Amino acid sequence: MQKVYRVLGIDPGSRKAGFGIIESGRYHPNYVASGVIRVEKLTGSQRLKVIFESINQIIEQYKPDIMSIEKVFVYKNPNSALKLGQARGVILCVAALHDLPIMEYTPTQIKSTVVGQGHASKEQVQYMVTNLLKLTQTPQEDAADALSAALCHDRYLTLGIDPEKISKGTKF
Repeated sequence: MQKVYRVLGIDPGSRKAGFGIIESGRYHPNYVASGVIRVEKLTGSQRLKVIFESINQIIEQYKPDIMSIEKVFVYKNPNSALKLGQARGVILCVAALHDLPIMEYTPTQIKSTVVGQGHASKEQVQYMVTNLLKLTQTPQEDAADALSAALCHDRYLTLGIDPEKISKGTKF
């Protein structure tokens, strides 16, 4: 019998960050929880503090075995990239404090794995996440993106593929 494990998927953001937790290791992944951490009305340092505390609380409450997080892609606006990098750094720091292994996937890898095409729309991601996890309601965009990051990692594990050796956007 395979070990059941929990994957915490994260869609990092400086204004809102999505999280999604799935449990897997048997026949198909099961939904555990998801949501969005909203910090758009706070100042820079307060945003980072709330993101840190929220991710810490999620890890303590749900006790995931691994974190799957979306890699930063290059923005046209350097200021946006810097803010996203700060939020992502805070999230990675919380995971490190909990000794939580971290896997990083590009947006193209995640979408290709979950939807079947690397440049899928937000709506397509929401649709596939809803169907794959047999949800009764469609999750919010950022929560769906986080769940898709978790599903991506689950898929690599299920197939016994080392994600470090896969080029971005590879379909299987």
